[in-house]
Formats: sequence, C-alpha cells, structure tokens
Amino acid sequence: MKKSACFPGSFDPFTKGHEDIIRKGLSLFDEIVIAVGVNSTKNYLFSLENRLKHIKSCFEGESKIRVITYEKLTVEMCKDEGCNFILRGLRDVKDFNYEVPIALMNRSMTEIETVFLIPDTSLFAINATIIREIYKNGGKIDKYVTNFEQLVN
Repeated sequence: MKKSACFPGSFDPFTKGHEDIIRKGLSLFDEIVIAVGVNSTKNYLFSLENRLKHIKSCFEGESKIRVITYEKLTVEMCKDEGCNFILRGLRDVKDFNYEVPIALMNRSMTEIETVFLIPDTSLFAINATIIREIYKNGGKIDKYVTNFEQLVN
C-alpha cells in the first residue's frame, strides 16, 4: 500500500522549518501532498498565488511532492487525495498541546493517523507569525524562507 501523507497549513509563509519537516518526511512516505488551506475569512499577508509558487520552487524536481489548495476539513481533503497520514511538525510543548487534540479528533473521524516530526534544532525559533512581522516591518526574511523572492514578487 502506498504511504501518502498530507502536510496541511496556510503557509503564510512557508518557512525553512516547514521545508525541513517535508524533507525529513520524504524518507518515510511515498508521496507528500503539501495542502495549502484557503479560508476566506482569514487575511493573508502573502497571496495564495505567491505562496503556491514559492512552495513549488522549494521542491522543483522532487517527484514525491504535490502542492494543492483546499477549502474543506483536512481529513476530507486527505480522503479525496488518497492520503493515509497527516504530517505535522512539533517545535515545543505549545505545538504539542495544540496539535495532539487535533490529531486525536482527526483519528476519531477517520482512520487517518498523524505523524509528528521534530525539525532541526536550529529551526525551532522560526515561526510564520514572527516572519510575517519581520517582513511587515521591513526586515529581511531570506534567512528563514528559502527562495523568498518567489514569495514576495
């Protein structure tokens, strides 16, 4: 059976921490679907088009990666895309406390299991909210976001 994982998020922006989790996941899964959630009530800093272009640029030539968008429950999208796992990253206890109840609820609704990976310790401080603030205030984000020019142009 093909092991396919979904890595869901808004990715506003997709950081080097996200990228590290995906790269680690490539050794575990036959396919990873990076699923960019679209929420019409949310105000994103970076456009959906740029976020998609940016994520795709990080994995050019990687045949095991697909990038999609979705506007439904994550587990429903997983079923539609043939994903039998959800991939998530954990940096700290705060992430753990947020993610585990979601994973348990997802598992209670479906047979989809969540797999947690820990990023390289050098990436623990990278947080999309902080990166947005740095960018909004004129700071450089290229240290935290691969191919950042794809995101901002």
